[in-house]
Amino acid sequence: MQQFTYIDFLSMKTILVDAVYTFIIEKNGKFNIFQQMHELLDSFPNEKVILTNANYDKFNYYGLDKMPYEVFTLKHTPEKTDPAYFKTLLNHLGLNADAVVYFEHNLDAFKTAQVAGIKSYYYDSEKKDLNSLKEFLTENL
Repeated sequence: MQQFTYIDFLSMKTILVDAVYTFIIEKNGKFNIFQQMHELLDSFPNEKVILTNANYDKFNYYGLDKMPYEVFTLKHTPEKTDPAYFKTLLNHLGLNADAVVYFEHNLDAFKTAQVAGIKSYYYDSEKKDLNSLKEFLTENL
């Protein structure tokens, strides 16, 4: 296993993870963590932040209150399709766009993140192609 110093850890990019229909998937009417994705993400030492726009009343419904990583929401004000969402997120994290990578299942939100200068990956939630996601993360972290 590769060893990391404190300086290495500080210079690592943060992985921004889309929440519902990406990290959290629906099966038989219930929402749960997509375990294979969780294992993939845990194979990287980088900090992870789950992005959603869910209101707090939906946190229990989607299981967002039980996430293994920090959860960030702006409760639809604005939507992830508005560049202001990503500006507010980066300010909240104290990071610039070069310090993060992002993957998202919503094509419009994916494009907005790119416009905001964030290196982004469109994750097809139907295909669930974790190999391509791993390639993206490996190449961009």
